[in-house]
Amino acid sequence: MKTTSDTQRPFGIHSVDHFCIDVPDLAVAHKFYQDFGLRVEQQADRLLLRTFQDEHIWAYIGQGDKKILREICFGAYQQDIEDLKHRILAENLPVIEHAQGFSFHDLDGVLVDVRIAEKVTPDSKKPVTCAEAHAGERGANYRRLTTQVRPQRLSHILLFTSDLARTIDFYHRTLGLNLSDYSEGIVAFMHAPHGADHHTVAFAQSTAAGFHHCSWDVASLEEVGLGAMQMFAEGWDRGWGVGRHVLGSNYFYYVRDPWGSYCEYSYDIDYIPAGFEWPAANHDPEDSLYLWGPNVPEDFVVNYEIN
Repeated sequence: MKTTSDTQRPFGIHSVDHFCIDVPDLAVAHKFYQDFGLRVEQQADRLLLRTFQDEHIWAYIGQGDKKILREICFGAYQQDIEDLKHRILAENLPVIEHAQGFSFHDLDGVLVDVRIAEKVTPDSKKPVTCAEAHAGERGANYRRLTTQVRPQRLSHILLFTSDLARTIDFYHRTLGLNLSDYSEGIVAFMHAPHGADHHTVAFAQSTAAGFHHCSWDVASLEEVGLGAMQMFAEGWDRGWGVGRHVLGSNYFYYVRDPWGSYCEYSYDIDYIPAGFEWPAANHDPEDSLYLWGPNVPEDFVVNYEIN
Protein backbone atom coordinates (compact mmCIF):
# COMPACT_ATOMS: atom_id res chain seq x y z
CA MET A 1 0.00 0.00 0.00
CA LYS A 2 1.54 3.28 -1.11
CA THR A 3 1.22 6.06 1.48
CA THR A 4 2.90 9.31 2.36
CA SER A 5 5.82 8.99 4.76
CA ASP A 6 5.34 9.30 8.50
CA THR A 7 6.95 12.75 8.41
CA GLN A 8 4.42 13.99 5.85
CA ARG A 9 1.22 14.18 7.82
CA PRO A 10 -1.83 14.55 5.57
CA PHE A 11 -3.12 18.11 5.51
CA GLY A 12 -6.67 19.24 4.95
CA ILE A 13 -10.20 18.98 6.26
CA HIS A 14 -11.23 15.56 7.56
CA SER A 15 -15.03 15.40 7.16
CA VAL A 16 -18.21 16.91 5.87
CA ASP A 17 -19.65 17.94 9.23
CA HIS A 18 -23.03 19.02 7.88
CA PHE A 19 -24.82 20.75 5.03
CA CYS A 20 -27.62 23.32 4.94
CA ILE A 21 -30.34 23.65 2.33
CA ASP A 22 -33.62 25.56 2.16
CA VAL A 23 -36.84 24.04 0.84
CA PRO A 24 -40.29 25.56 0.25
CA ASP A 25 -42.22 23.25 2.60
CA LEU A 26 -40.78 22.03 5.91
CA ALA A 27 -43.74 19.76 6.61
CA VAL A 28 -43.16 17.87 3.36
CA ALA A 29 -39.42 17.76 4.04
CA HIS A 30 -40.09 16.39 7.54
CA LYS A 31 -42.09 13.49 6.10
CA PHE A 32 -39.60 12.81 3.29
CA TYR A 33 -36.54 12.54 5.54
CA GLN A 34 -38.44 10.68 8.24
CA ASP A 35 -39.70 8.16 5.70
CA PHE A 36 -36.12 7.82 4.44
CA GLY A 37 -35.11 6.60 7.91
CA LEU A 38 -33.54 9.66 9.50
CA ARG A 39 -34.29 11.17 12.90
CA VAL A 40 -35.90 14.53 12.19
CA GLU A 41 -36.27 17.27 14.79
CA GLN A 42 -38.15 20.53 14.32
CA GLN A 43 -36.26 23.48 15.81
CA ALA A 44 -37.99 26.84 15.32
CA ASP A 45 -38.04 27.42 11.55
CA ARG A 46 -35.72 24.59 10.53
CA LEU A 47 -35.29 20.82 10.66
CA LEU A 48 -32.30 18.99 12.13
CA LEU A 49 -31.33 15.67 10.56
CA ARG A 50 -29.67 12.96 12.64
CA THR A 51 -29.39 9.21 12.28
CA PHE A 52 -30.50 6.85 15.03
CA GLN A 53 -26.83 5.97 15.67
CA ASP A 54 -25.73 9.08 17.56
CA GLU A 55 -26.47 12.75 18.26
CA HIS A 56 -24.47 14.26 15.41
CA ILE A 57 -26.44 16.76 13.33
CA TRP A 58 -25.77 15.97 9.67
CA ALA A 59 -27.99 18.59 8.06
CA TYR A 60 -30.09 21.67 8.68
CA ILE A 61 -33.14 22.13 6.47
CA GLY A 62 -34.51 25.67 6.41
CA GLN A 63 -37.60 27.34 5.00
CA GLY A 64 -37.24 29.29 1.77
CA ASP A 65 -39.05 30.29 -1.39
CA LYS A 66 -37.38 27.43 -3.27
CA LYS A 67 -34.87 24.67 -2.74
CA ILE A 68 -31.38 26.11 -2.57
CA LEU A 69 -27.96 25.17 -1.21
CA ARG A 70 -27.16 27.47 1.70
CA GLU A 71 -23.93 26.18 3.25
CA ILE A 72 -21.55 23.28 3.50
CA CYS A 73 -19.50 22.77 6.65
CA PHE A 74 -16.23 20.87 6.80
CA GLY A 75 -14.67 19.57 9.99
CA ALA A 76 -10.94 19.98 10.61
CA TYR A 77 -8.39 19.27 13.30
CA GLN A 78 -7.49 22.20 15.54
CA GLN A 79 -3.86 22.12 14.46
CA ASP A 80 -4.87 22.69 10.82
CA ILE A 81 -7.35 25.55 11.18
CA GLU A 82 -4.88 28.42 10.91
CA ASP A 83 -3.11 26.96 7.88
CA LEU A 84 -6.45 26.31 6.18
CA LYS A 85 -7.53 29.90 6.85
CA HIS A 86 -4.28 31.29 5.41
CA ARG A 87 -4.75 29.23 2.26
CA ILE A 88 -8.14 30.85 1.73
CA LEU A 89 -6.71 34.31 2.41
CA ALA A 90 -3.99 33.58 -0.15
CA GLU A 91 -6.79 33.27 -2.73
CA ASN A 92 -7.79 36.87 -1.93
CA LEU A 93 -11.13 35.65 -0.62
CA PRO A 94 -12.71 37.41 2.39
CA VAL A 95 -12.76 35.29 5.54
CA ILE A 96 -15.14 35.60 8.48
CA GLU A 97 -13.57 34.22 11.65
CA HIS A 98 -15.62 32.68 14.46
CA ALA A 99 -14.86 30.83 17.69
CA GLN A 100 -14.69 27.39 16.04
CA GLY A 101 -12.96 28.38 12.80
CA PHE A 102 -13.88 30.51 9.81
CA SER A 103 -16.17 30.79 6.80
CA PHE A 104 -15.84 32.09 3.24
CA HIS A 105 -17.59 31.97 -0.12
CA ASP A 106 -16.03 29.67 -2.72
CA LEU A 107 -15.58 30.52 -6.39
CA ASP A 108 -19.22 29.66 -7.12
CA GLY A 109 -20.44 31.82 -4.26
CA VAL A 110 -21.29 28.90 -1.97
CA LEU A 111 -20.90 29.63 1.73
CA VAL A 112 -18.30 27.26 3.18
CA ASP A 113 -17.70 26.89 6.89
CA VAL A 114 -14.53 25.25 8.24
CA ARG A 115 -14.51 24.47 11.93
CA ILE A 116 -12.77 22.42 14.60
CA ALA A 117 -14.91 19.31 14.90
CA GLU A 118 -14.80 15.63 15.63
CA LYS A 119 -13.88 13.45 12.67
CA VAL A 120 -17.08 11.79 11.49
CA THR A 121 -15.69 9.97 8.49
CA PRO A 122 -14.70 6.35 9.25
CA ASP A 123 -11.12 5.42 10.10
CA SER A 124 -11.28 2.11 8.25
CA LYS A 125 -13.38 0.29 5.72
CA LYS A 126 -16.46 -1.31 7.20
CA PRO A 127 -16.51 -5.12 6.87
CA VAL A 128 -18.81 -6.30 4.12
CA THR A 129 -21.70 -8.40 5.37
CA CYS A 130 -23.62 -10.81 3.19
CA ALA A 131 -26.29 -13.13 4.49
CA GLU A 132 -25.44 -16.69 3.53
CA ALA A 133 -27.92 -19.53 3.63
CA HIS A 134 -26.58 -23.06 3.89
CA ALA A 135 -28.26 -26.02 2.24
CA GLY A 136 -31.57 -26.71 3.90
CA GLU A 137 -31.92 -23.16 5.28
CA ARG A 138 -34.13 -20.26 4.25
CA GLY A 139 -32.05 -17.34 2.95
CA ALA A 140 -34.56 -14.48 2.87
CA ASN A 141 -36.36 -12.93 5.80
CA TYR A 142 -40.14 -12.75 5.86
CA ARG A 143 -41.39 -9.50 4.41
CA ARG A 144 -43.77 -9.04 7.33
CA LEU A 145 -40.78 -8.99 9.69
CA THR A 146 -38.88 -6.20 7.94
CA THR A 147 -38.30 -3.01 9.90
CA GLN A 148 -37.57 0.52 8.74
CA VAL A 149 -34.19 0.99 7.07
CA ARG A 150 -32.26 3.55 9.10
CA PRO A 151 -29.02 4.90 7.61
CA GLN A 152 -25.96 4.87 9.86
CA ARG A 153 -24.17 8.03 8.76
CA LEU A 154 -23.75 10.59 6.00
CA SER A 155 -21.28 9.25 3.46
CA HIS A 156 -20.91 12.19 1.06
CA ILE A 157 -22.62 15.03 -0.77
CA LEU A 158 -22.61 15.94 -4.46
CA LEU A 159 -22.78 19.58 -5.50
CA PHE A 160 -23.17 21.31 -8.84
CA THR A 161 -20.44 23.71 -9.98
CA SER A 162 -20.11 26.12 -12.87
CA ASP A 163 -16.51 25.06 -13.61
CA LEU A 164 -15.52 21.51 -12.76
CA ALA A 165 -11.78 21.80 -13.47
CA ARG A 166 -11.49 25.05 -11.51
CA THR A 167 -13.38 23.59 -8.55
CA ILE A 168 -11.16 20.48 -8.40
CA ASP A 169 -8.06 22.66 -8.31
CA PHE A 170 -9.50 25.12 -5.79
CA TYR A 171 -10.60 22.57 -3.20
CA HIS A 172 -7.35 20.64 -3.49
CA ARG A 173 -5.22 23.76 -3.18
CA THR A 174 -7.12 25.30 -0.28
CA LEU A 175 -8.78 22.59 1.81
CA GLY A 176 -6.56 19.66 0.91
CA LEU A 177 -9.22 17.51 -0.75
CA ASN A 178 -7.66 14.96 -3.10
CA LEU A 179 -9.05 13.87 -6.44
CA SER A 180 -10.21 10.26 -6.38
CA ASP A 181 -11.61 9.89 -9.91
CA TYR A 182 -13.33 12.02 -12.49
CA SER A 183 -14.91 12.07 -15.91
CA GLU A 184 -13.78 15.24 -17.63
CA GLY A 185 -16.51 17.83 -18.00
CA ILE A 186 -19.05 15.63 -16.20
CA VAL A 187 -18.26 14.72 -12.58
CA ALA A 188 -15.37 14.68 -10.09
CA PHE A 189 -14.99 12.75 -6.82
CA MET A 190 -12.75 14.10 -4.05
CA HIS A 191 -11.78 12.63 -0.67
CA ALA A 192 -10.48 13.99 2.61
CA PRO A 193 -6.82 12.97 3.21
CA HIS A 194 -7.16 11.64 6.77
CA GLY A 195 -8.95 8.43 5.84
CA ALA A 196 -12.33 8.63 4.12
CA ASP A 197 -14.77 7.07 1.72
CA HIS A 198 -13.87 7.25 -1.98
CA HIS A 199 -15.58 10.61 -2.06
CA THR A 200 -16.23 13.01 0.78
CA VAL A 201 -17.65 15.51 -1.67
CA ALA A 202 -18.31 15.23 -5.39
CA PHE A 203 -18.98 17.88 -8.02
CA ALA A 204 -21.04 17.76 -11.21
CA GLN A 205 -20.71 20.20 -14.10
CA SER A 206 -23.53 22.72 -14.42
CA THR A 207 -23.85 26.43 -15.12
CA ALA A 208 -24.19 27.39 -11.45
CA ALA A 209 -23.84 26.04 -7.93
CA GLY A 210 -26.47 23.73 -6.47
CA PHE A 211 -27.20 20.68 -4.36
CA HIS A 212 -27.60 17.36 -6.17
CA HIS A 213 -27.72 14.71 -3.45
CA CYS A 214 -26.74 13.53 -0.01
CA SER A 215 -25.62 9.92 0.34
CA TRP A 216 -26.27 7.81 3.45
CA ASP A 217 -24.47 4.61 4.40
CA VAL A 218 -26.66 1.61 5.23
CA ALA A 219 -25.81 -1.77 6.73
CA SER A 220 -26.18 -4.09 3.72
CA LEU A 221 -27.03 -4.42 0.06
CA GLU A 222 -30.40 -5.78 1.17
CA GLU A 223 -31.04 -2.52 3.03
CA VAL A 224 -30.47 -0.62 -0.22
CA GLY A 225 -33.28 -2.61 -1.80
CA LEU A 226 -35.49 -2.45 1.28
CA GLY A 227 -34.95 1.31 1.46
CA ALA A 228 -36.16 1.67 -2.12
CA MET A 229 -39.27 -0.36 -1.28
CA GLN A 230 -39.77 1.62 1.92
CA MET A 231 -39.84 4.94 0.10
CA PHE A 232 -42.00 3.64 -2.73
CA ALA A 233 -44.57 2.46 -0.19
CA GLU A 234 -44.73 6.00 1.25
CA GLY A 235 -45.40 7.53 -2.16
CA TRP A 236 -41.87 8.61 -3.05
CA ASP A 237 -41.86 6.71 -6.34
CA ARG A 238 -39.32 8.70 -8.34
CA GLY A 239 -35.72 7.58 -8.17
CA TRP A 240 -32.92 5.61 -9.74
CA GLY A 241 -31.59 2.14 -8.94
CA VAL A 242 -30.98 -0.35 -7.51
CA GLY A 243 -27.56 -0.38 -9.15
CA ARG A 244 -23.82 -0.25 -8.62
CA HIS A 245 -21.45 2.59 -9.35
CA VAL A 246 -18.11 2.18 -11.12
CA LEU A 247 -16.39 5.13 -9.43
CA GLY A 248 -16.67 4.45 -5.72
CA SER A 249 -18.05 0.93 -6.34
CA ASN A 250 -20.98 1.40 -3.97
CA TYR A 251 -24.41 -0.14 -4.43
CA PHE A 252 -27.09 2.55 -4.61
CA TYR A 253 -30.67 3.62 -4.75
CA TYR A 254 -31.52 7.31 -5.20
CA VAL A 255 -34.85 8.70 -4.03
CA ARG A 256 -35.89 11.99 -5.59
CA ASP A 257 -37.25 14.61 -3.22
CA PRO A 258 -40.08 16.99 -4.25
CA TRP A 259 -37.56 19.66 -5.29
CA GLY A 260 -35.40 17.77 -7.77
CA SER A 261 -32.51 16.64 -5.57
CA TYR A 262 -31.90 13.18 -4.14
CA CYS A 263 -31.19 11.10 -1.04
CA GLU A 264 -29.08 8.02 -1.74
CA TYR A 265 -28.99 4.73 0.11
CA SER A 266 -25.38 3.56 -0.28
CA TYR A 267 -23.52 0.41 0.67
CA ASP A 268 -19.91 -0.81 0.38
CA ILE A 269 -18.21 2.27 -1.03
CA ASP A 270 -14.46 2.15 -1.68
CA TYR A 271 -12.31 3.38 1.21
CA ILE A 272 -9.10 5.44 0.95
CA PRO A 273 -6.84 5.18 4.03
CA ALA A 274 -5.07 8.22 5.45
CA GLY A 275 -2.14 9.25 3.28
CA PHE A 276 -2.90 6.63 0.62
CA GLU A 277 -2.14 7.73 -2.94
CA TRP A 278 -5.27 6.67 -4.79
CA PRO A 279 -4.62 6.30 -8.55
CA ALA A 280 -6.95 9.06 -9.74
CA ALA A 281 -7.83 8.88 -13.43
CA ASN A 282 -9.98 10.50 -16.08
CA HIS A 283 -12.67 7.94 -16.96
CA ASP A 284 -14.85 7.53 -20.03
CA PRO A 285 -18.40 8.92 -19.70
CA GLU A 286 -19.85 5.40 -19.73
CA ASP A 287 -18.05 4.74 -16.43
CA SER A 288 -19.00 8.05 -14.81
CA LEU A 289 -22.29 6.89 -13.31
CA TYR A 290 -22.87 3.16 -13.06
CA LEU A 291 -21.72 -0.40 -13.71
CA TRP A 292 -25.22 -1.88 -13.75
CA GLY A 293 -28.76 -0.82 -12.97
CA PRO A 294 -31.76 0.79 -14.68
CA ASN A 295 -31.25 3.47 -17.29
CA VAL A 296 -30.34 6.86 -15.84
CA PRO A 297 -33.35 9.22 -15.61
CA GLU A 298 -33.14 11.90 -18.29
CA ASP A 299 -33.09 14.71 -15.75
CA PHE A 300 -30.85 13.02 -13.17
CA VAL A 301 -28.10 15.65 -13.45
CA VAL A 302 -30.34 18.69 -14.00
CA ASN A 303 -29.66 21.54 -11.61
CA TYR A 304 -33.13 22.67 -10.52
CA GLU A 305 -31.71 25.55 -8.50
CA ILE A 306 -31.13 27.44 -11.74
CA ASN A 307 -34.06 29.76 -12.49
